[in-house]
Amino acid sequence: RDTAEGPLGDFIDDIDNRQPPLPRIPGTGIFLSRGDATAPLALRATVHHNRALPQNVIIMTVETPPKPRVADPERIARVDSLGDRHDGIFFVAAQFGYMERPHIADALRLVDPALTEGAIDVDNASYFLSRLDVAAGSAPTMAPWRKRLYIGISHVAADSGYFGIPLDQTVIIGSRIEI
Repeated sequence: RDTAEGPLGDFIDDIDNRQPPLPRIPGTGIFLSRGDATAPLALRATVHHNRALPQNVIIMTVETPPKPRVADPERIARVDSLGDRHDGIFFVAAQFGYMERPHIADALRLVDPALTEGAIDVDNASYFLSRLDVAAGSAPTMAPWRKRLYIGISHVAADSGYFGIPLDQTVIIGSRIEI
Protein backbone atom coordinates (compact mmCIF):
# COMPACT_ATOMS: atom_id res chain seq x y z
CA ARG A 1 0.00 0.00 0.00
CA ASP A 2 2.83 2.41 0.85
CA THR A 3 4.22 1.95 -2.66
CA ALA A 4 0.84 2.65 -4.28
CA GLU A 5 0.30 5.75 -2.15
CA GLY A 6 3.83 7.14 -2.58
CA PRO A 7 5.45 9.88 -0.48
CA LEU A 8 3.05 12.66 0.50
CA GLY A 9 5.69 15.40 0.24
CA ASP A 10 6.57 14.46 -3.34
CA PHE A 11 2.90 14.36 -4.30
CA ILE A 12 2.21 17.82 -2.82
CA ASP A 13 5.32 19.23 -4.55
CA ASP A 14 4.05 17.81 -7.85
CA ILE A 15 0.65 19.49 -7.34
CA ASP A 16 2.23 22.82 -6.38
CA ASN A 17 4.66 22.82 -9.33
CA ARG A 18 2.41 21.58 -12.17
CA GLN A 19 2.42 23.56 -15.38
CA PRO A 20 -0.24 24.45 -16.19
CA PRO A 21 -1.44 24.56 -12.59
CA LEU A 22 -3.94 21.96 -11.44
CA PRO A 23 -7.43 23.54 -11.48
CA ARG A 24 -8.94 24.10 -8.04
CA ILE A 25 -12.71 23.93 -7.62
CA PRO A 26 -14.65 25.71 -4.87
CA GLY A 27 -15.17 23.73 -1.70
CA THR A 28 -13.39 21.58 0.84
CA GLY A 29 -12.19 18.01 0.41
CA ILE A 30 -11.29 16.01 3.51
CA PHE A 31 -9.15 12.96 2.72
CA LEU A 32 -8.72 10.39 5.48
CA SER A 33 -5.21 8.99 5.67
CA ARG A 34 -3.15 6.56 7.72
CA GLY A 35 -0.57 9.25 8.48
CA ASP A 36 1.52 12.00 6.93
CA ALA A 37 4.13 9.85 5.21
CA THR A 38 2.10 8.79 2.16
CA ALA A 39 -0.54 10.39 -0.09
CA PRO A 40 -4.01 8.88 0.43
CA LEU A 41 -5.09 6.72 -2.51
CA ALA A 42 -8.33 8.71 -2.74
CA LEU A 43 -6.35 11.95 -3.15
CA ARG A 44 -4.18 10.46 -5.88
CA ALA A 45 -7.25 9.09 -7.68
CA THR A 46 -9.05 12.44 -7.45
CA VAL A 47 -6.14 14.23 -9.12
CA HIS A 48 -5.71 11.47 -11.72
CA HIS A 49 -9.37 11.10 -12.73
CA ASN A 50 -10.76 14.60 -12.18
CA ARG A 51 -7.59 16.54 -13.02
CA ALA A 52 -8.66 19.01 -10.33
CA LEU A 53 -8.69 19.43 -6.57
CA PRO A 54 -10.98 21.20 -4.12
CA GLN A 55 -9.79 24.71 -3.20
CA ASN A 56 -9.23 23.52 0.37
CA VAL A 57 -7.75 20.08 1.02
CA ILE A 58 -7.47 18.54 4.47
CA ILE A 59 -5.51 15.31 4.78
CA MET A 60 -6.56 13.88 8.11
CA THR A 61 -5.44 11.01 10.25
CA VAL A 62 -6.90 9.58 13.43
CA GLU A 63 -4.50 8.62 16.23
CA THR A 64 -5.33 6.51 19.27
CA PRO A 65 -3.19 7.31 22.30
CA PRO A 66 -3.03 4.78 25.17
CA LYS A 67 -5.85 6.35 27.18
CA PRO A 68 -9.62 5.83 27.14
CA ARG A 69 -10.64 9.42 26.35
CA VAL A 70 -9.08 12.59 24.98
CA ALA A 71 -10.36 15.99 26.11
CA ASP A 72 -11.35 18.45 23.37
CA PRO A 73 -8.47 20.86 24.11
CA GLU A 74 -6.05 17.96 23.40
CA ARG A 75 -8.02 16.48 20.48
CA ILE A 76 -6.06 18.17 17.68
CA ALA A 77 -2.55 16.79 17.98
CA ARG A 78 -1.04 18.55 14.96
CA VAL A 79 -1.82 20.85 12.05
CA ASP A 80 0.81 21.07 9.31
CA SER A 81 0.85 23.18 6.14
CA LEU A 82 3.04 20.54 4.46
CA GLY A 83 5.56 23.12 3.33
CA ASP A 84 3.37 25.79 1.70
CA ARG A 85 0.97 27.75 3.90
CA HIS A 86 -0.82 29.25 0.91
CA ASP A 87 -1.66 26.27 -1.33
CA GLY A 88 -4.81 25.30 0.59
CA ILE A 89 -3.48 21.84 1.50
CA PHE A 90 -3.14 20.93 5.18
CA PHE A 91 -2.54 17.86 7.31
CA VAL A 92 -4.50 17.42 10.55
CA ALA A 93 -3.92 14.71 13.17
CA ALA A 94 -6.76 14.19 15.64
CA GLN A 95 -6.62 12.00 18.73
CA PHE A 96 -9.43 9.83 20.04
CA GLY A 97 -9.09 7.58 23.07
CA TYR A 98 -9.49 3.83 22.67
CA MET A 99 -12.96 4.00 24.29
CA GLU A 100 -14.15 6.75 21.92
CA ARG A 101 -15.64 6.53 18.46
CA PRO A 102 -13.96 9.02 16.13
CA HIS A 103 -16.14 11.88 14.91
CA ILE A 104 -14.21 13.62 12.17
CA ALA A 105 -16.41 16.70 11.73
CA ASP A 106 -16.48 17.49 15.45
CA ALA A 107 -12.70 17.21 15.62
CA LEU A 108 -12.19 19.48 12.60
CA ARG A 109 -14.37 22.15 14.20
CA LEU A 110 -11.70 22.34 16.94
CA VAL A 111 -8.91 23.30 14.51
CA ASP A 112 -7.69 26.88 14.96
CA PRO A 113 -8.74 28.75 11.76
CA ALA A 114 -5.46 30.70 11.83
CA LEU A 115 -3.61 27.45 11.07
CA THR A 116 -5.63 26.51 7.95
CA GLU A 117 -6.32 29.72 6.00
CA GLY A 118 -9.72 30.04 7.73
CA ALA A 119 -12.35 27.84 9.33
CA ILE A 120 -12.86 24.40 7.81
CA ASP A 121 -16.36 24.14 6.30
CA VAL A 122 -17.12 20.64 7.62
CA ASP A 123 -20.87 20.92 7.01
CA ASN A 124 -20.48 21.36 3.24
CA ALA A 125 -17.23 19.43 2.74
CA SER A 126 -16.81 16.28 0.69
CA TYR A 127 -15.19 13.42 2.61
CA PHE A 128 -12.98 11.04 0.65
CA LEU A 129 -12.19 7.53 1.86
CA SER A 130 -9.72 5.11 0.28
CA ARG A 131 -10.85 1.51 0.01
CA LEU A 132 -8.22 -1.07 -0.84
CA ASP A 133 -9.35 -4.30 -2.50
CA VAL A 134 -6.77 -6.95 -1.68
CA ALA A 135 -6.65 -9.98 -3.99
CA ALA A 136 -4.49 -13.10 -4.09
CA GLY A 137 -1.94 -12.88 -6.86
CA SER A 138 0.19 -15.60 -8.41
CA ALA A 139 3.48 -14.26 -7.01
CA PRO A 140 4.86 -16.36 -4.13
CA THR A 141 4.84 -13.47 -1.65
CA MET A 142 3.46 -15.54 1.24
CA ALA A 143 1.90 -18.92 2.00
CA PRO A 144 -1.58 -19.37 0.44
CA TRP A 145 -3.27 -19.69 3.84
CA ARG A 146 -1.67 -16.43 4.95
CA LYS A 147 -2.89 -14.70 1.79
CA ARG A 148 -6.46 -15.87 2.53
CA LEU A 149 -6.17 -14.70 6.14
CA TYR A 150 -4.79 -11.30 5.13
CA ILE A 151 -7.52 -10.85 2.51
CA GLY A 152 -10.18 -11.77 5.08
CA ILE A 153 -8.83 -9.30 7.62
CA SER A 154 -8.61 -6.56 4.99
CA HIS A 155 -12.40 -6.70 4.54
CA VAL A 156 -12.82 -5.48 8.11
CA ALA A 157 -12.43 -1.85 7.04
CA ALA A 158 -13.89 1.16 8.80
CA ASP A 159 -16.59 2.98 6.88
CA SER A 160 -18.06 6.46 6.90
CA GLY A 161 -20.44 5.60 9.75
CA TYR A 162 -17.56 4.63 12.01
CA PHE A 163 -15.97 8.05 11.56
CA GLY A 164 -19.22 9.98 11.99
CA ILE A 165 -19.10 11.21 8.40
CA PRO A 166 -22.39 12.00 6.62
CA LEU A 167 -22.95 9.31 3.98
CA ASP A 168 -24.38 11.83 1.50
CA GLN A 169 -21.11 13.80 1.64
CA THR A 170 -18.82 10.77 1.33
CA VAL A 171 -16.92 9.57 -1.73
CA ILE A 172 -15.28 6.14 -1.52
CA ILE A 173 -12.51 5.54 -4.02
CA GLY A 174 -11.15 2.03 -4.42
CA SER A 175 -7.89 0.56 -5.61
CA ARG A 176 -6.87 -3.05 -6.12
CA ILE A 177 -3.63 -4.59 -4.95
CA GLU A 178 -2.40 -8.17 -5.32
CA ILE A 179 -0.46 -9.98 -2.63
